[in-house]
Amino acid sequence: MSLRILLVMDPLIPVPPRQYGGIERVVADLAGGLVGRGHEVTLWAAPSSRTPAQLEPFGREGEWTRRSNIRNMLQLARRFRAQPGRFDLVHNFGRLAYLLGALRSDVPKVQSYQRPVNPKNMRTARRLGAKRLHYTAVSAAVRDTALSGHSGAGDWTVIPNGVPPARYPFNAGVDPQRAPLVFLGRLDRCKGPHTAIAVARRLNRRLTLAGNVSSLPHERAYFYQEVAPLLGGGITYIGPVDDAQKAALLRGAAALLMPVDWAEPFGIVMVEALMTGTPVIAFRRGGIPEVILDGRTGFLCDTADEMVECVGRLPSISRAECRADAERRFSDEVIVSAYERLYGTLVGA
Repeated sequence: MSLRILLVMDPLIPVPPRQYGGIERVVADLAGGLVGRGHEVTLWAAPSSRTPAQLEPFGREGEWTRRSNIRNMLQLARRFRAQPGRFDLVHNFGRLAYLLGALRSDVPKVQSYQRPVNPKNMRTARRLGAKRLHYTAVSAAVRDTALSGHSGAGDWTVIPNGVPPARYPFNAGVDPQRAPLVFLGRLDRCKGPHTAIAVARRLNRRLTLAGNVSSLPHERAYFYQEVAPLLGGGITYIGPVDDAQKAALLRGAAALLMPVDWAEPFGIVMVEALMTGTPVIAFRRGGIPEVILDGRTGFLCDTADEMVECVGRLPSISRAECRADAERRFSDEVIVSAYERLYGTLVGA
């Protein structure tokens, strides 16, 4: 059954992103996959987005203020009210407020969460008369932030993020004892780049850090005061990377280190690493245990001391098993199929 599907994404970053922007890549792959399966897909997203779906841009890229969020919400509310009955289903990856103009309509709606949830938003949606609104979470850890100890949180489905396997070529020929370690992500304190550096130093291993430095003053101060002084002597920061650079970096690594200091909701970079055959060593926080098969596709640990020990166990990991598990659970085809099944259920209901 071909459906008329609307996908909505915050306009802060284009779909797909040029560099940083994990969920924007997921939305781009979902749109392309749905179009490839014969659905009529419309994307409301940033003006410079590129997609095989019908793009209807809104908002201003790089702008994230209370005023811009209200402006975006009102613009989309007007669009919904001006086009009743245009879509069979609406899937929003942006703020729940973006669905304001469609909450009371009979069209099925999916609201996806990539971060911890404020249950108050679900209760507000109910008070506003929301109908046929279903929630998805990128991990059970994210879903549980909405459900634990709260009533009226609505109906939820867990659907992880995925990536196209072809974008991250498999590499079996990596020496786990000589190849560099990699840290890839925002260089914020909660991501733990300082811990990754400490682990590499203790092992006398090369470490390549890649990713963007935040524009927030406290995060920039953290980078320049606590990370930048540690660079050199085998510790290299290469800045933000695009898809091709990211794939090359990951497929040549002995392991991806994720010593996060927060409840990581999912971490798409783990899937990208596993697709190339590169195992992941990460702290046991948030949704991370839902991605890594401990002892098979990487290692879960709780401290820097344990991470040091896990690096020494890398030769026991099969890079082929890393790739196979990533394809089985996290390929873009698997994720598109999961959403397609959910759409069919909601529309049929």
